[in-house]
Amino acid sequence: MSIHLGDLLLRAITAYPDKKAVRCDDGIFTYQEFGQRVLRLAHFFREQGLPAKGQVAILHYNCHVFLEAYYASALIGAPLVPLNYRLSPSELEFIIKDSESAFLIAHSDFYPKIEALSHSLIPKEHCLWTAPTPQALSRGINYEHALASSPSEPFEWGPGDEATAQIYYTSGTTGKPKGVMLSHKNCWVHALGTIAELQMTDADVWIHAAPLFHLADAWATWAVTWVGGTHVLVKEFEPKTVLETMVREKVTLTNMIPTMLNMLINHPDFSHYAFPRLRYILSGGAPIAPEVVRKIMEGFGCDYVQTYGMTETSPYLTLSLLKDHLKQLPPEQQFFYKAKTGRPFMAVSLKVVRPDGQEVAPDDREVGEIIVKGDTVTPGYWKRPEETAKAFKDGWLYTGDLAVLDREGYVNIVDRKKDMIVTGGENVYSTEVENVLYQIPQILEAAVFGIPDEKWGEAVHAAVVLKPGQEISAEEIIAFCKEHLARYKAPKSITFLHQLPRTGSGKIYKKGLRDPFWEGLEKKVH
Repeated sequence: MSIHLGDLLLRAITAYPDKKAVRCDDGIFTYQEFGQRVLRLAHFFREQGLPAKGQVAILHYNCHVFLEAYYASALIGAPLVPLNYRLSPSELEFIIKDSESAFLIAHSDFYPKIEALSHSLIPKEHCLWTAPTPQALSRGINYEHALASSPSEPFEWGPGDEATAQIYYTSGTTGKPKGVMLSHKNCWVHALGTIAELQMTDADVWIHAAPLFHLADAWATWAVTWVGGTHVLVKEFEPKTVLETMVREKVTLTNMIPTMLNMLINHPDFSHYAFPRLRYILSGGAPIAPEVVRKIMEGFGCDYVQTYGMTETSPYLTLSLLKDHLKQLPPEQQFFYKAKTGRPFMAVSLKVVRPDGQEVAPDDREVGEIIVKGDTVTPGYWKRPEETAKAFKDGWLYTGDLAVLDREGYVNIVDRKKDMIVTGGENVYSTEVENVLYQIPQILEAAVFGIPDEKWGEAVHAAVVLKPGQEISAEEIIAFCKEHLARYKAPKSITFLHQLPRTGSGKIYKKGLRDPFWEGLEKKVH
């Protein structure tokens, strides 16, 4: 059987031509209308010499244009390279060069960043601008004019199956970002798995509140379309706008990073909103406490799913969906399981292994590394054969995440290998300490990492963000941790911040927090 992402859109157009496909600030499009726009964009690219000339990069807010780019690039066989608009011009230039992107779709708000790039990087005639200003049009083409001047007839698609559909650049927390290649098959199988796991149908409405340049939300591009659901897009995350949109559009599903959920449930008007059609909120990228799960489920009136994944796996690896017999447990025990990293996603094979490759005991205590393989796992890193070889062993991708496994088959991550703290010869897992910190009512966010200590090698340190209007001292935080943890695991010091630094994917950037403490030292840990 041949696999092509174009088939997902074709099914929706055929089965639901007049159904609302996309809703955003720029308007509403049925599947028939959306499909016509995708074909016009694809024809424009073909007329310009793609895919032979290279990839297509996109620098844009969430809107229909992003979805059109995903499908049009897939149809012609030119991988899409989503760009994080928070990056600096020099960072963008590296990715555009490294990915060999030949065309760019961009919102005119980002003209200053593009103007700062080398003019030879992407020729003027290869820049498509939305909401174009005269300044932007001096270096490119009006996106809507390009579509209007192109035909919308069907054509023979480019390759599918193992052909690369997208190249996502990782956050680059340990150096220059790497391009993760995802094939048609990777995305197709992942979409099928999420449809089954979440029981998605044409009645579903997905709000894209997280940025589409990141895979944590972009995977829904394929699954929602396949079932004929509706995509609702907000330009950028703003709590009140998101809450109002969720109510107005009768949203049923979404994925948000923990910071976003924190901002929503702590919004002063949150209790005024009701979400009767909301089925699931998915979230990941940081640990969550059972008490926070309870607050989310009670506040939104829906189910909560903790997720774990990585760009290299399309992205999901685990979901904290409950097995049927666990749904009979008292609510507090259900919250406990829902706060775990989750059980393996149905589209992957997953193990937790010791250094010798043997699987750990399912006792919820023995720590090992998560390794995975399957049809959703990347074939490798773009132009990085050595790094690809380093990441895989005997067909298994080694994730670098340390976890335990319980007798129900649920995984719980305890740390990244590089984030584990060794203090006085004892291993301290930052996630365990962070879970205790999140039990303190005044704390909004926390990040735990190791800092240099003459006596112990490393000392446990916590950076915390307090909720608005809340106060608590470092001494009180440390005392609370000592009551709930072994003393060597409790933070020895606390830093109070207004916000935690984050990567482009929304994950807490611990390297940025940790590095200043180690600067200038000859010996560095991790």
